[in-house]
Amino acid sequence: MVLQASPGEIVRMHNSRKNNQVKGKKAITVFKREWRKQMVLLIVDTQTMIMNEALYEFQLLESRIKTLIAQARRHGVEVVYVRHDDGAENALTKGAQGFDIYDEFKPLCGEKIVDKNVNSAFKDTGLTEYLRDKGEDTIMITGLQTEYCINATIICGFEHGFHMIVPAYTNSTVDNDYMSAKKTYDYYNNFIWKNRYASCVPFERALEMIKQNMLCR
Repeated sequence: MVLQASPGEIVRMHNSRKNNQVKGKKAITVFKREWRKQMVLLIVDTQTMIMNEALYEFQLLESRIKTLIAQARRHGVEVVYVRHDDGAENALTKGAQGFDIYDEFKPLCGEKIVDKNVNSAFKDTGLTEYLRDKGEDTIMITGLQTEYCINATIICGFEHGFHMIVPAYTNSTVDNDYMSAKKTYDYYNNFIWKNRYASCVPFERALEMIKQNMLCR
């Protein structure tokens, strides 16, 4: 038995389907507009003195940061560098050997470099104002060291209202007196930051987010 709709019912069904399609298009447009973000890639403390084989998963770290930088430049996402200065009486200070950015991540002419002297990249550096003036609201963060400057910058960035994104295995550290480097990495990336202060995402997803320059939750 085949059920047939009356002409009136067919018209109502057609109009209903058309309205739903229009609503769907509007919803997609609103979604894209609402989630469109202005993103920067922040490279923290990847200085020659401390970028070495002692770091947890060093080769993977090096490869992934290098790939992110290339992807960001390719798709128009600004790359911002941060350098740490411990002061003139210490080894890691401006003018000393090893202070400059690691050669594999070397900034291009005109790319922003921010110098800091505490763990957070935001304190007294002008970074907050710089990003807000440019309308940036999302920071993809990479670099060193997980439990020090990366942690402080993620939490401070969150408190300043930035959406912090942490791609997998793009931050690292070394063993300390309390935890191995692996435990430290896992503790912060998979417990402390995740769903609290940042979006901790797979590396492939981070690449796609840069490509689209938008958040896809």
